[in-house]
Amino acid sequence: MSSGSEMKSGDAMALGMSEKVRPLHEQVAKMIEEEILPLDEEFLAEVEKGDRWTYTARQEEILSSLKAKAKERGLWNFWLTNSESGYGLTTVEYAYLAEEMGKAHLGAETFNCSAPDTGNMEVLERYGTEEHKKKWLAPLLEGEIRSAYLMTEPDVASSDATNIEMSCVRDGDEYVLNGEKWWASGAGDPRCKIYIVMVASPDEERTKHQQHSQILVAADTPGITKLRPMEVYGLDDAPHGHMHLKFKDVRVPASNLLLGEGRGFEISQGRLGPGRIHHCMRAIGQAERALEQMCKRSIQREAFGKPLAQLGANFDIIANCRMEIEQARLLCLKAAWMMDQGDKRAAAPWISQIKVVAPLMALKVIDEAVQMHGAQGISQDFSLARAWQHVRTLRLADGPDAVHRRQVARAELKKYTQQKM
Repeated sequence: MSSGSEMKSGDAMALGMSEKVRPLHEQVAKMIEEEILPLDEEFLAEVEKGDRWTYTARQEEILSSLKAKAKERGLWNFWLTNSESGYGLTTVEYAYLAEEMGKAHLGAETFNCSAPDTGNMEVLERYGTEEHKKKWLAPLLEGEIRSAYLMTEPDVASSDATNIEMSCVRDGDEYVLNGEKWWASGAGDPRCKIYIVMVASPDEERTKHQQHSQILVAADTPGITKLRPMEVYGLDDAPHGHMHLKFKDVRVPASNLLLGEGRGFEISQGRLGPGRIHHCMRAIGQAERALEQMCKRSIQREAFGKPLAQLGANFDIIANCRMEIEQARLLCLKAAWMMDQGDKRAAAPWISQIKVVAPLMALKVIDEAVQMHGAQGISQDFSLARAWQHVRTLRLADGPDAVHRRQVARAELKKYTQQKM
């Protein structure tokens, strides 16, 4: 499982489901299968009723009921890994739960483990002041509000975050923000109350990676305009949404700056690592769900006098999907284990590997499931089209494949040369 450079002689890499997480996994899987999945389609159908960017009474009822049940059962905030709060699960242990959550549209939110909130809560927990924690972290931990992370911009190649240029200028006891952000996931949600914003705060005396900062901005601050919801293959993901926002002379208290000017990259690296791997864990769950649907369809439907499973290369397709899911899961668990060792630099290449592998694998499995379902597979009758759209987006979220491959290659080549790549 190891190249040998990350582990000391005698170290054990435990990737199996621990006795601690096993009963939690059983409860989460049961709740998803019996209580959450049956409500997914009804919840999504409500979006077409009335204002797409508010929650209908039925949607609120579904969410509040599911979240209340999860809280009552103590199935809440699992993402607080290696923390004294909550369960104190390891990242490896959390992976098994996150995979189950990925199988349902409402899975993660039911247990208060949704992106981008988990990453934003980690930022507030690690870097926020007591005032920040009281005002925003506490209600986020209770699932009472939502949040958004604003980094990407329309006019620059944001995969290189040194390009980020939203202006942030100190003016007395305030900072003034000007610029645009897009793909602000969750900013369309009426419950979204706080943005964490990456801004440019240049200083010639600081290094290239100390030219940016992160600042907390209340969503209702004057000067912020929602220009439009960004569509993914024609779908706007209402009422969650991925918004295009404009900031015009937005004034924010100076006390809302996190850590200090020039610390933006430091904060973002601490935030994005867990977020990336959490996406991958859920993608594996989506692939499992798609394979289940594929197998059931292949047995239940007949063509040319035989079950679909016995036609063409379908046996090979099903077998390959199973093997590729297992391979991706093992890589995800190893990346999680590397994170649990506490060395972010050593874990980074492994996170980049799974960030490329998991979405590609899940896309392939989902696409094969679509093919097995025929034309119905791309229709609203099954969740497969929505799953494909979501997983395709993951190949761009938190860094495109090419950027992560670059990081993996640099780490690999570093073993053989002292030259900077």
